[in-house]
Amino acid sequence: MNLFAARSRDELLRRNEIFESFFEAEAPRLAKACHEMSRRFLAGGRLLAFGPGSAATDAEHVSVEFGHLVIVGKRALQAPDLGPDFERRLPVVLRPEDMVMGFAFPEAGESVERALRVARERGALTFALTGKAGEYSFSPPDGDLFVIQEVFEVLYHVLWETVHVFFEHREQGHDVGNSSFLYPFLGKVQQPLEEVVREVQGSMLQKMQETNRLRATASETESGAISEVAEAISGRLERGGKVIAFGNGGSATDANDLVADCVDPPSGMEAVPAISLSAEPANITAIANDIGTEAIFARQLIAHARPEDVAVAFSTSGGSGNILSALAEARRRGLLTVAILGYDGGRILSEGLADHAIVVRSDYIPRIQEVQASIYHVLRALVDDLGKGAA
Repeated sequence: MNLFAARSRDELLRRNEIFESFFEAEAPRLAKACHEMSRRFLAGGRLLAFGPGSAATDAEHVSVEFGHLVIVGKRALQAPDLGPDFERRLPVVLRPEDMVMGFAFPEAGESVERALRVARERGALTFALTGKAGEYSFSPPDGDLFVIQEVFEVLYHVLWETVHVFFEHREQGHDVGNSSFLYPFLGKVQQPLEEVVREVQGSMLQKMQETNRLRATASETESGAISEVAEAISGRLERGGKVIAFGNGGSATDANDLVADCVDPPSGMEAVPAISLSAEPANITAIANDIGTEAIFARQLIAHARPEDVAVAFSTSGGSGNILSALAEARRRGLLTVAILGYDGGRILSEGLADHAIVVRSDYIPRIQEVQASIYHVLRALVDDLGKGAA
């Protein structure tokens, strides 16, 4: 194992202890928050999310996770992303029954804290990630901005998973159906709050432990690939290339986040030219309307790509049509192609449709995305080290 492969392995493993400590400490509080959120959703409340800079991609991710249900047949929950002008928009759209989640890291941001104080004064349930202005406020779990963001992604994923079950089943008295093996403590009979909260707390810890298990596995199986990708990307950047990232849904927010980490990196890191094809709503909707959804990334690549560039595709399934089309177009144009995948890698891996593939082998999308976030953050740091000639 070379130096950079060993570094990627160690960085992935380092995260597990941080995640375990954070969620063991916070699970009781998060379980109670889930119950309150379910009551507010039931009363017509919405979850309003926002954040500046790279934190804005977490607001986007919250919106798509709560609003676009991956488990078929479950109810969508209202979770608007307030966008970059959140301080102006929040007082206009806020209702007392709402919930408000403000992201800012590596430390609290003044604009986010001000917005959360306004929301709290008007009766909203508030979350500060990080900060002190929320009813549920969280300090940075680590000094590394990337790790902080990864911990918070698991946090809002487990909130979504558990709030949804509370809302759809416990509060309305429905049976849990096919989800019963995941949530045996829920069903038609209202249970005492203390018992349910305790069971939810245990469920959250199980989810965190599964993420840690997958990350540990990836540290052994994918560290070499991460190192190779970092070296290949660094070579293209030296030639004047840029990173072009893309993905659908939650993977779109990952593409946006990678690009934010490139062009506006954490302190001490050098900026890298990058664009996200997933952050172009006018282009996406124009192409989807005029040609079809399979062309939304390939057509943008035709406009933006140069042979020295790098195409980075995010896909949990490894088989999305528009991702396959974009990778094919990128190869025709001589780009380096990289795919960050889930499941078994899908068609992208089995048919060798990318020059490099990194796979999180799981069939559950939230856990895949959580480990993918660790992977592309470690990759971004390695690219920075290589650019500086670190040994």
